[in-house]
Amino acid sequence: MRHALVIGGGIAGAMTAISLRKAGISSTVYEAYPAGADDAGAFLVLFRNGLEALRTVDAHQVVLDVSFPAERVEMLAHTGDSLGVRPVAGGGNDRSGDGRGFLGPRTLRRATLYRALHEEAARRGITIEHGKRLVTADTAPDGGVTAHFADGTHAEGDLLIGADGLHSVTRTLIDPDAPTPRHTGQITVCGYAPSVPPEAAPAPGTYRMIQGRRALLGCTMAPDGEVWWFANTPGRQLSREQLATGTPEGMARWREHVFSVFSDDASPAADIVRASGGIVATNAYDISRTPVWYRGSMVLLGDAAHAAAPNAAQGASMAIEDSVVLAKCLRDFPDLGEAFARFEALRRDRVEAVVERSAQLNDRVVPRPTEARSLPRQDDESGSDGLLGYRIDWDVPVGDDASSNA
Repeated sequence: MRHALVIGGGIAGAMTAISLRKAGISSTVYEAYPAGADDAGAFLVLFRNGLEALRTVDAHQVVLDVSFPAERVEMLAHTGDSLGVRPVAGGGNDRSGDGRGFLGPRTLRRATLYRALHEEAARRGITIEHGKRLVTADTAPDGGVTAHFADGTHAEGDLLIGADGLHSVTRTLIDPDAPTPRHTGQITVCGYAPSVPPEAAPAPGTYRMIQGRRALLGCTMAPDGEVWWFANTPGRQLSREQLATGTPEGMARWREHVFSVFSDDASPAADIVRASGGIVATNAYDISRTPVWYRGSMVLLGDAAHAAAPNAAQGASMAIEDSVVLAKCLRDFPDLGEAFARFEALRRDRVEAVVERSAQLNDRVVPRPTEARSLPRQDDESGSDGLLGYRIDWDVPVGDDASSNA
């Protein structure tokens, strides 16, 4: 049995190990941080495509159990006037199990998804080691790889999978000239309001998207009545210290900042922000194209290979899809080079289309220079049908063609 070294213990890393196990490939996950959850303060939406990828490896139910549905979207102007309500893209009847009904979008905290996948990985007998920050890796001419960690230890395996995120070490080991993440000119701020005025709260199952004069705020109501919100605001790249919200002063500073962005509007956005705690701020980045995804016995997936701005809300789903498709390719092609090439052929066009769509949505907040914009792709899968209708059939072998679905 081949053994994989999975670098990165976030959502992509845990999901990769789960998918490999289903493919009959053992793995150990190596996480740089001693403990903790992935982006603990933020929340996300998993759309139908991400949930269906989870279901492919029988990991969807643990996510359904800790999330709540998103059924419709209401658009509000900065005046507070409703611009209409529509079903959320990719909505379904939310069934799971033997019924095989469509899985509608689900909302959950990123840390909750992280914990659910870690617990599922442990239940399947997968080892996750913490405090293992990758420094370098050696590949043997006849196959195999040795990973060296900052604590002086090392690990040996048949292949190394870089699931180590936006600032991937593996990416630079595969290609020293690999592009670095580009700051999009946007700061994303998330918060949680335990009590807001009734007129300000969205209806259950609804995402209310408020287009302010200066920024966009989206919010939804959790089952306990707490309002979860995010705001995409223009801003330069900030240091970790400048982004920090771990102290009352830091949280108050960011609450006041976002409040000021919406205070001149007549919408409920400012009232929601004023009532909030649990605020977290993050820089928004993307990588438009990573030219080299693999070398020898090392390969990238998730944000390490393709990072999208958060606007399309597809980062986690793309990583989950990657993990399942890579596991299928490794299952069906004994030669690593052939497996990696097939993986890239199946995934590159799709994920780069999503990166471009996210960048176009980001332009509504922070326009890019004309020379930074790419032309529409002829094979663009970023529309709702192509994006959300993607399916992975686990039982069908990976073919010789790079079709849109795997």
